[in-house]
Amino acid sequence: MKPEYWDKAKRSLARRDPVMGGIMRRFPKVHITPRGDPFHTLARSIVGQQISVKAADTVWARFCAAAPTLAPAEVLALGVERLRTCGLSGRKAEYLRDLARHFAEGSVHARRWPEMDDAAVIAELVQVRGIGRWTAEMFLMFNLLRPDVLPVDDLGLQRAASLHYRGGRPITLRALRKLGESWAPWRSVATWYLWRSLDPVPVEY
Repeated sequence: MKPEYWDKAKRSLARRDPVMGGIMRRFPKVHITPRGDPFHTLARSIVGQQISVKAADTVWARFCAAAPTLAPAEVLALGVERLRTCGLSGRKAEYLRDLARHFAEGSVHARRWPEMDDAAVIAELVQVRGIGRWTAEMFLMFNLLRPDVLPVDDLGLQRAASLHYRGGRPITLRALRKLGESWAPWRSVATWYLWRSLDPVPVEY
């Protein structure tokens, strides 16, 4: 399902930014794919932290086999040692259990997130162990489909901006934020196409 704002965002970005327009023309029929379940999305983000996409896919498949319903209560029932047999580190196993505990106890308000602004959602998410600002921003983009997120700490975004806008020279976070101002209010869309310019296969979060 394509986000309802996607085509409008593409037209606006292409008019303002010829470099971005060129990147988007390379990928005419692809778009961000929403992730439907909040717990699923956040658990997948934790599993994928600091490992390759291929390794994350393998661990995630084992995790799904151990917890077929992907329900918070089911994850809590597995325990740390069972989670570790899926290929998770002890720390990630604890992170997943903490996430499951927050959902099971209702200390995060997933049903209200669609109505909350970006800053409020981030503030709530980062209270969960293992979820930092980057993971919260990925959630905003891929689950809530927020159109104007600029994850400046993302290495892929930094690398792509350096390649396309600085001739391969490093780009500072300040300069990246300044560049991002020209993409507002469609910074999520610009970010996604910059990722695609480095890796044509969309990454699951």
